[in-house]
Amino acid sequence: MKKTSAKIILSLGLTAMLAGCSSSAPAAASDSPAPANRLEEIKARGVLTVATEPYFVPNEFIDPTKTGEEQYVGSDMELAKLIAERLGVELQIVPLEFSQVLAAVPEGKYDLAISALAYTPTRAEAMELSIGYNMRDDNPGYGLLIREENKDDITGPEDIKDYILITQSGSIQEELCNQQVPAYKEFKRVGSMTDAFLSVQEGKADVAAVAITNAQLYIDSNPDCGMMIVEGFKFDFDNEKYGGTRIGAPKGETELIEAVNEVLREVNENGQYKAWYDEYSEYAKSLGISND
Repeated sequence: MKKTSAKIILSLGLTAMLAGCSSSAPAAASDSPAPANRLEEIKARGVLTVATEPYFVPNEFIDPTKTGEEQYVGSDMELAKLIAERLGVELQIVPLEFSQVLAAVPEGKYDLAISALAYTPTRAEAMELSIGYNMRDDNPGYGLLIREENKDDITGPEDIKDYILITQSGSIQEELCNQQVPAYKEFKRVGSMTDAFLSVQEGKADVAAVAITNAQLYIDSNPDCGMMIVEGFKFDFDNEKYGGTRIGAPKGETELIEAVNEVLREVNENGQYKAWYDEYSEYAKSLGISND
């Protein structure tokens, strides 16, 4: 695997570290002016904190053969290392549930959200969003995952009215379901796509709204799962407007997001992110894992 020199610090002790000294030991006075923005603060602190949900292959996932700082891997994790390296700071990965990622960065608890974020107007209102990356012309988009036993009964959203639908809370898939699925027996939201896949596989739900690429990776890595992607159906999705992946920063931190954009322009132009994405897709398959 290609590595960069930025060191990953685990999230243990994050709150104490960011809070500074305890109340019984006031911080030493400094003549240095307060940082003017988040980017200056990061450089003064020497650490970039990145919130992610590490269950979305190949962008970010946990390598079960590794421990500690080495266990968080994926194309987005390589990108996070490169951003930290370009800023001249260390990297701290903070693993969270996806809904917590979407809440914590707008609240300013962490510096960046790097977690396979799709663009939505709601997210653009809550966070500064980067330019797009992983803008693949061959992106198959979003669709439906079902058990093979239901392949004749579920061919699109109009067939879901008597079935339990599931997807990840706060995801673009949830938004697409709200817009394009006319009826369902029940709509469940879960914290990760892992839970959605397993719920369909175990019969706790019948249909999962999915990113087709990631669902196919799961099927390929689990050939006996008994699931399939509904053929001939994709959610209507404006790939030119909403396609690709974004990085989020606290609202108003335009200097930070522009520094991120500089790195994204680089990896978009030289093809590095695509190389990471393809590399970690194969790496996940070699481990026999996908979104789990």
